[in-house]
Amino acid sequence: MFKKPKNVTLIDAFPGFGLVGTIAGEFLIEHLGVEQIGKVVMTEVPAMVAIHGSKVVEPFGIFYSKKYNIVLLHAIMASHGHEWELADIIMKLAKDLSAREIVSLEGVGSGDGSEGGRAFFFANEKKNASKFEKMGINVLKEGIIIGVSGALLLRTENVPISCIFAETASNLPDSKAAAKIIEVLDKYLGLDVDPKPLLEQAEKFEGKLRGILEQGAKAQELSEQKRMSYVG
Repeated sequence: MFKKPKNVTLIDAFPGFGLVGTIAGEFLIEHLGVEQIGKVVMTEVPAMVAIHGSKVVEPFGIFYSKKYNIVLLHAIMASHGHEWELADIIMKLAKDLSAREIVSLEGVGSGDGSEGGRAFFFANEKKNASKFEKMGINVLKEGIIIGVSGALLLRTENVPISCIFAETASNLPDSKAAAKIIEVLDKYLGLDVDPKPLLEQAEKFEGKLRGILEQGAKAQELSEQKRMSYVG
């Protein structure tokens, strides 16, 4: 960490279902005018980095918006098998930065008969739950929360955590669901998001992310082929 701002709102944006969190996180990075203040390096994950627009895209980057006093942990790499470790890292960040709240951005599968487009929340503090309810957002009454958000809810200690979910119909990148997340987050935190270009920009981020993930998959496959040739 290059800087350690205090009393922040800590947002985590991981790929998850529909890659909703990552796409929403990309939008926030551009909209909030953030600066990178750190990164997470995990020796257990493949040594791989993406280059986009002649710039390095951190697998796990930490960004700060001074205007809104928000710290964003943004990931473009899947966290499968490392959810508990990442939850511990987020909790340590929350403690070091005296975080007022942790907000997790997630996609959730559309239920049978649902046309999608809905958003839900879960909050472990009544004050925050009441705020979502006044916004007209429905609480997630039944469901299973997996991944980093699930681990966080079991790890959290003395830090309020709120999860914002948007329905997505598939595991493919879903910019519409990401745009719904941003709309809810905007009302919740007062980020002054202009809703008109929101979906267009979310689709742009979806395309960028899709390209990065495709390149990553090819690199992973090539790395595995090389490893097998050494073994064989």
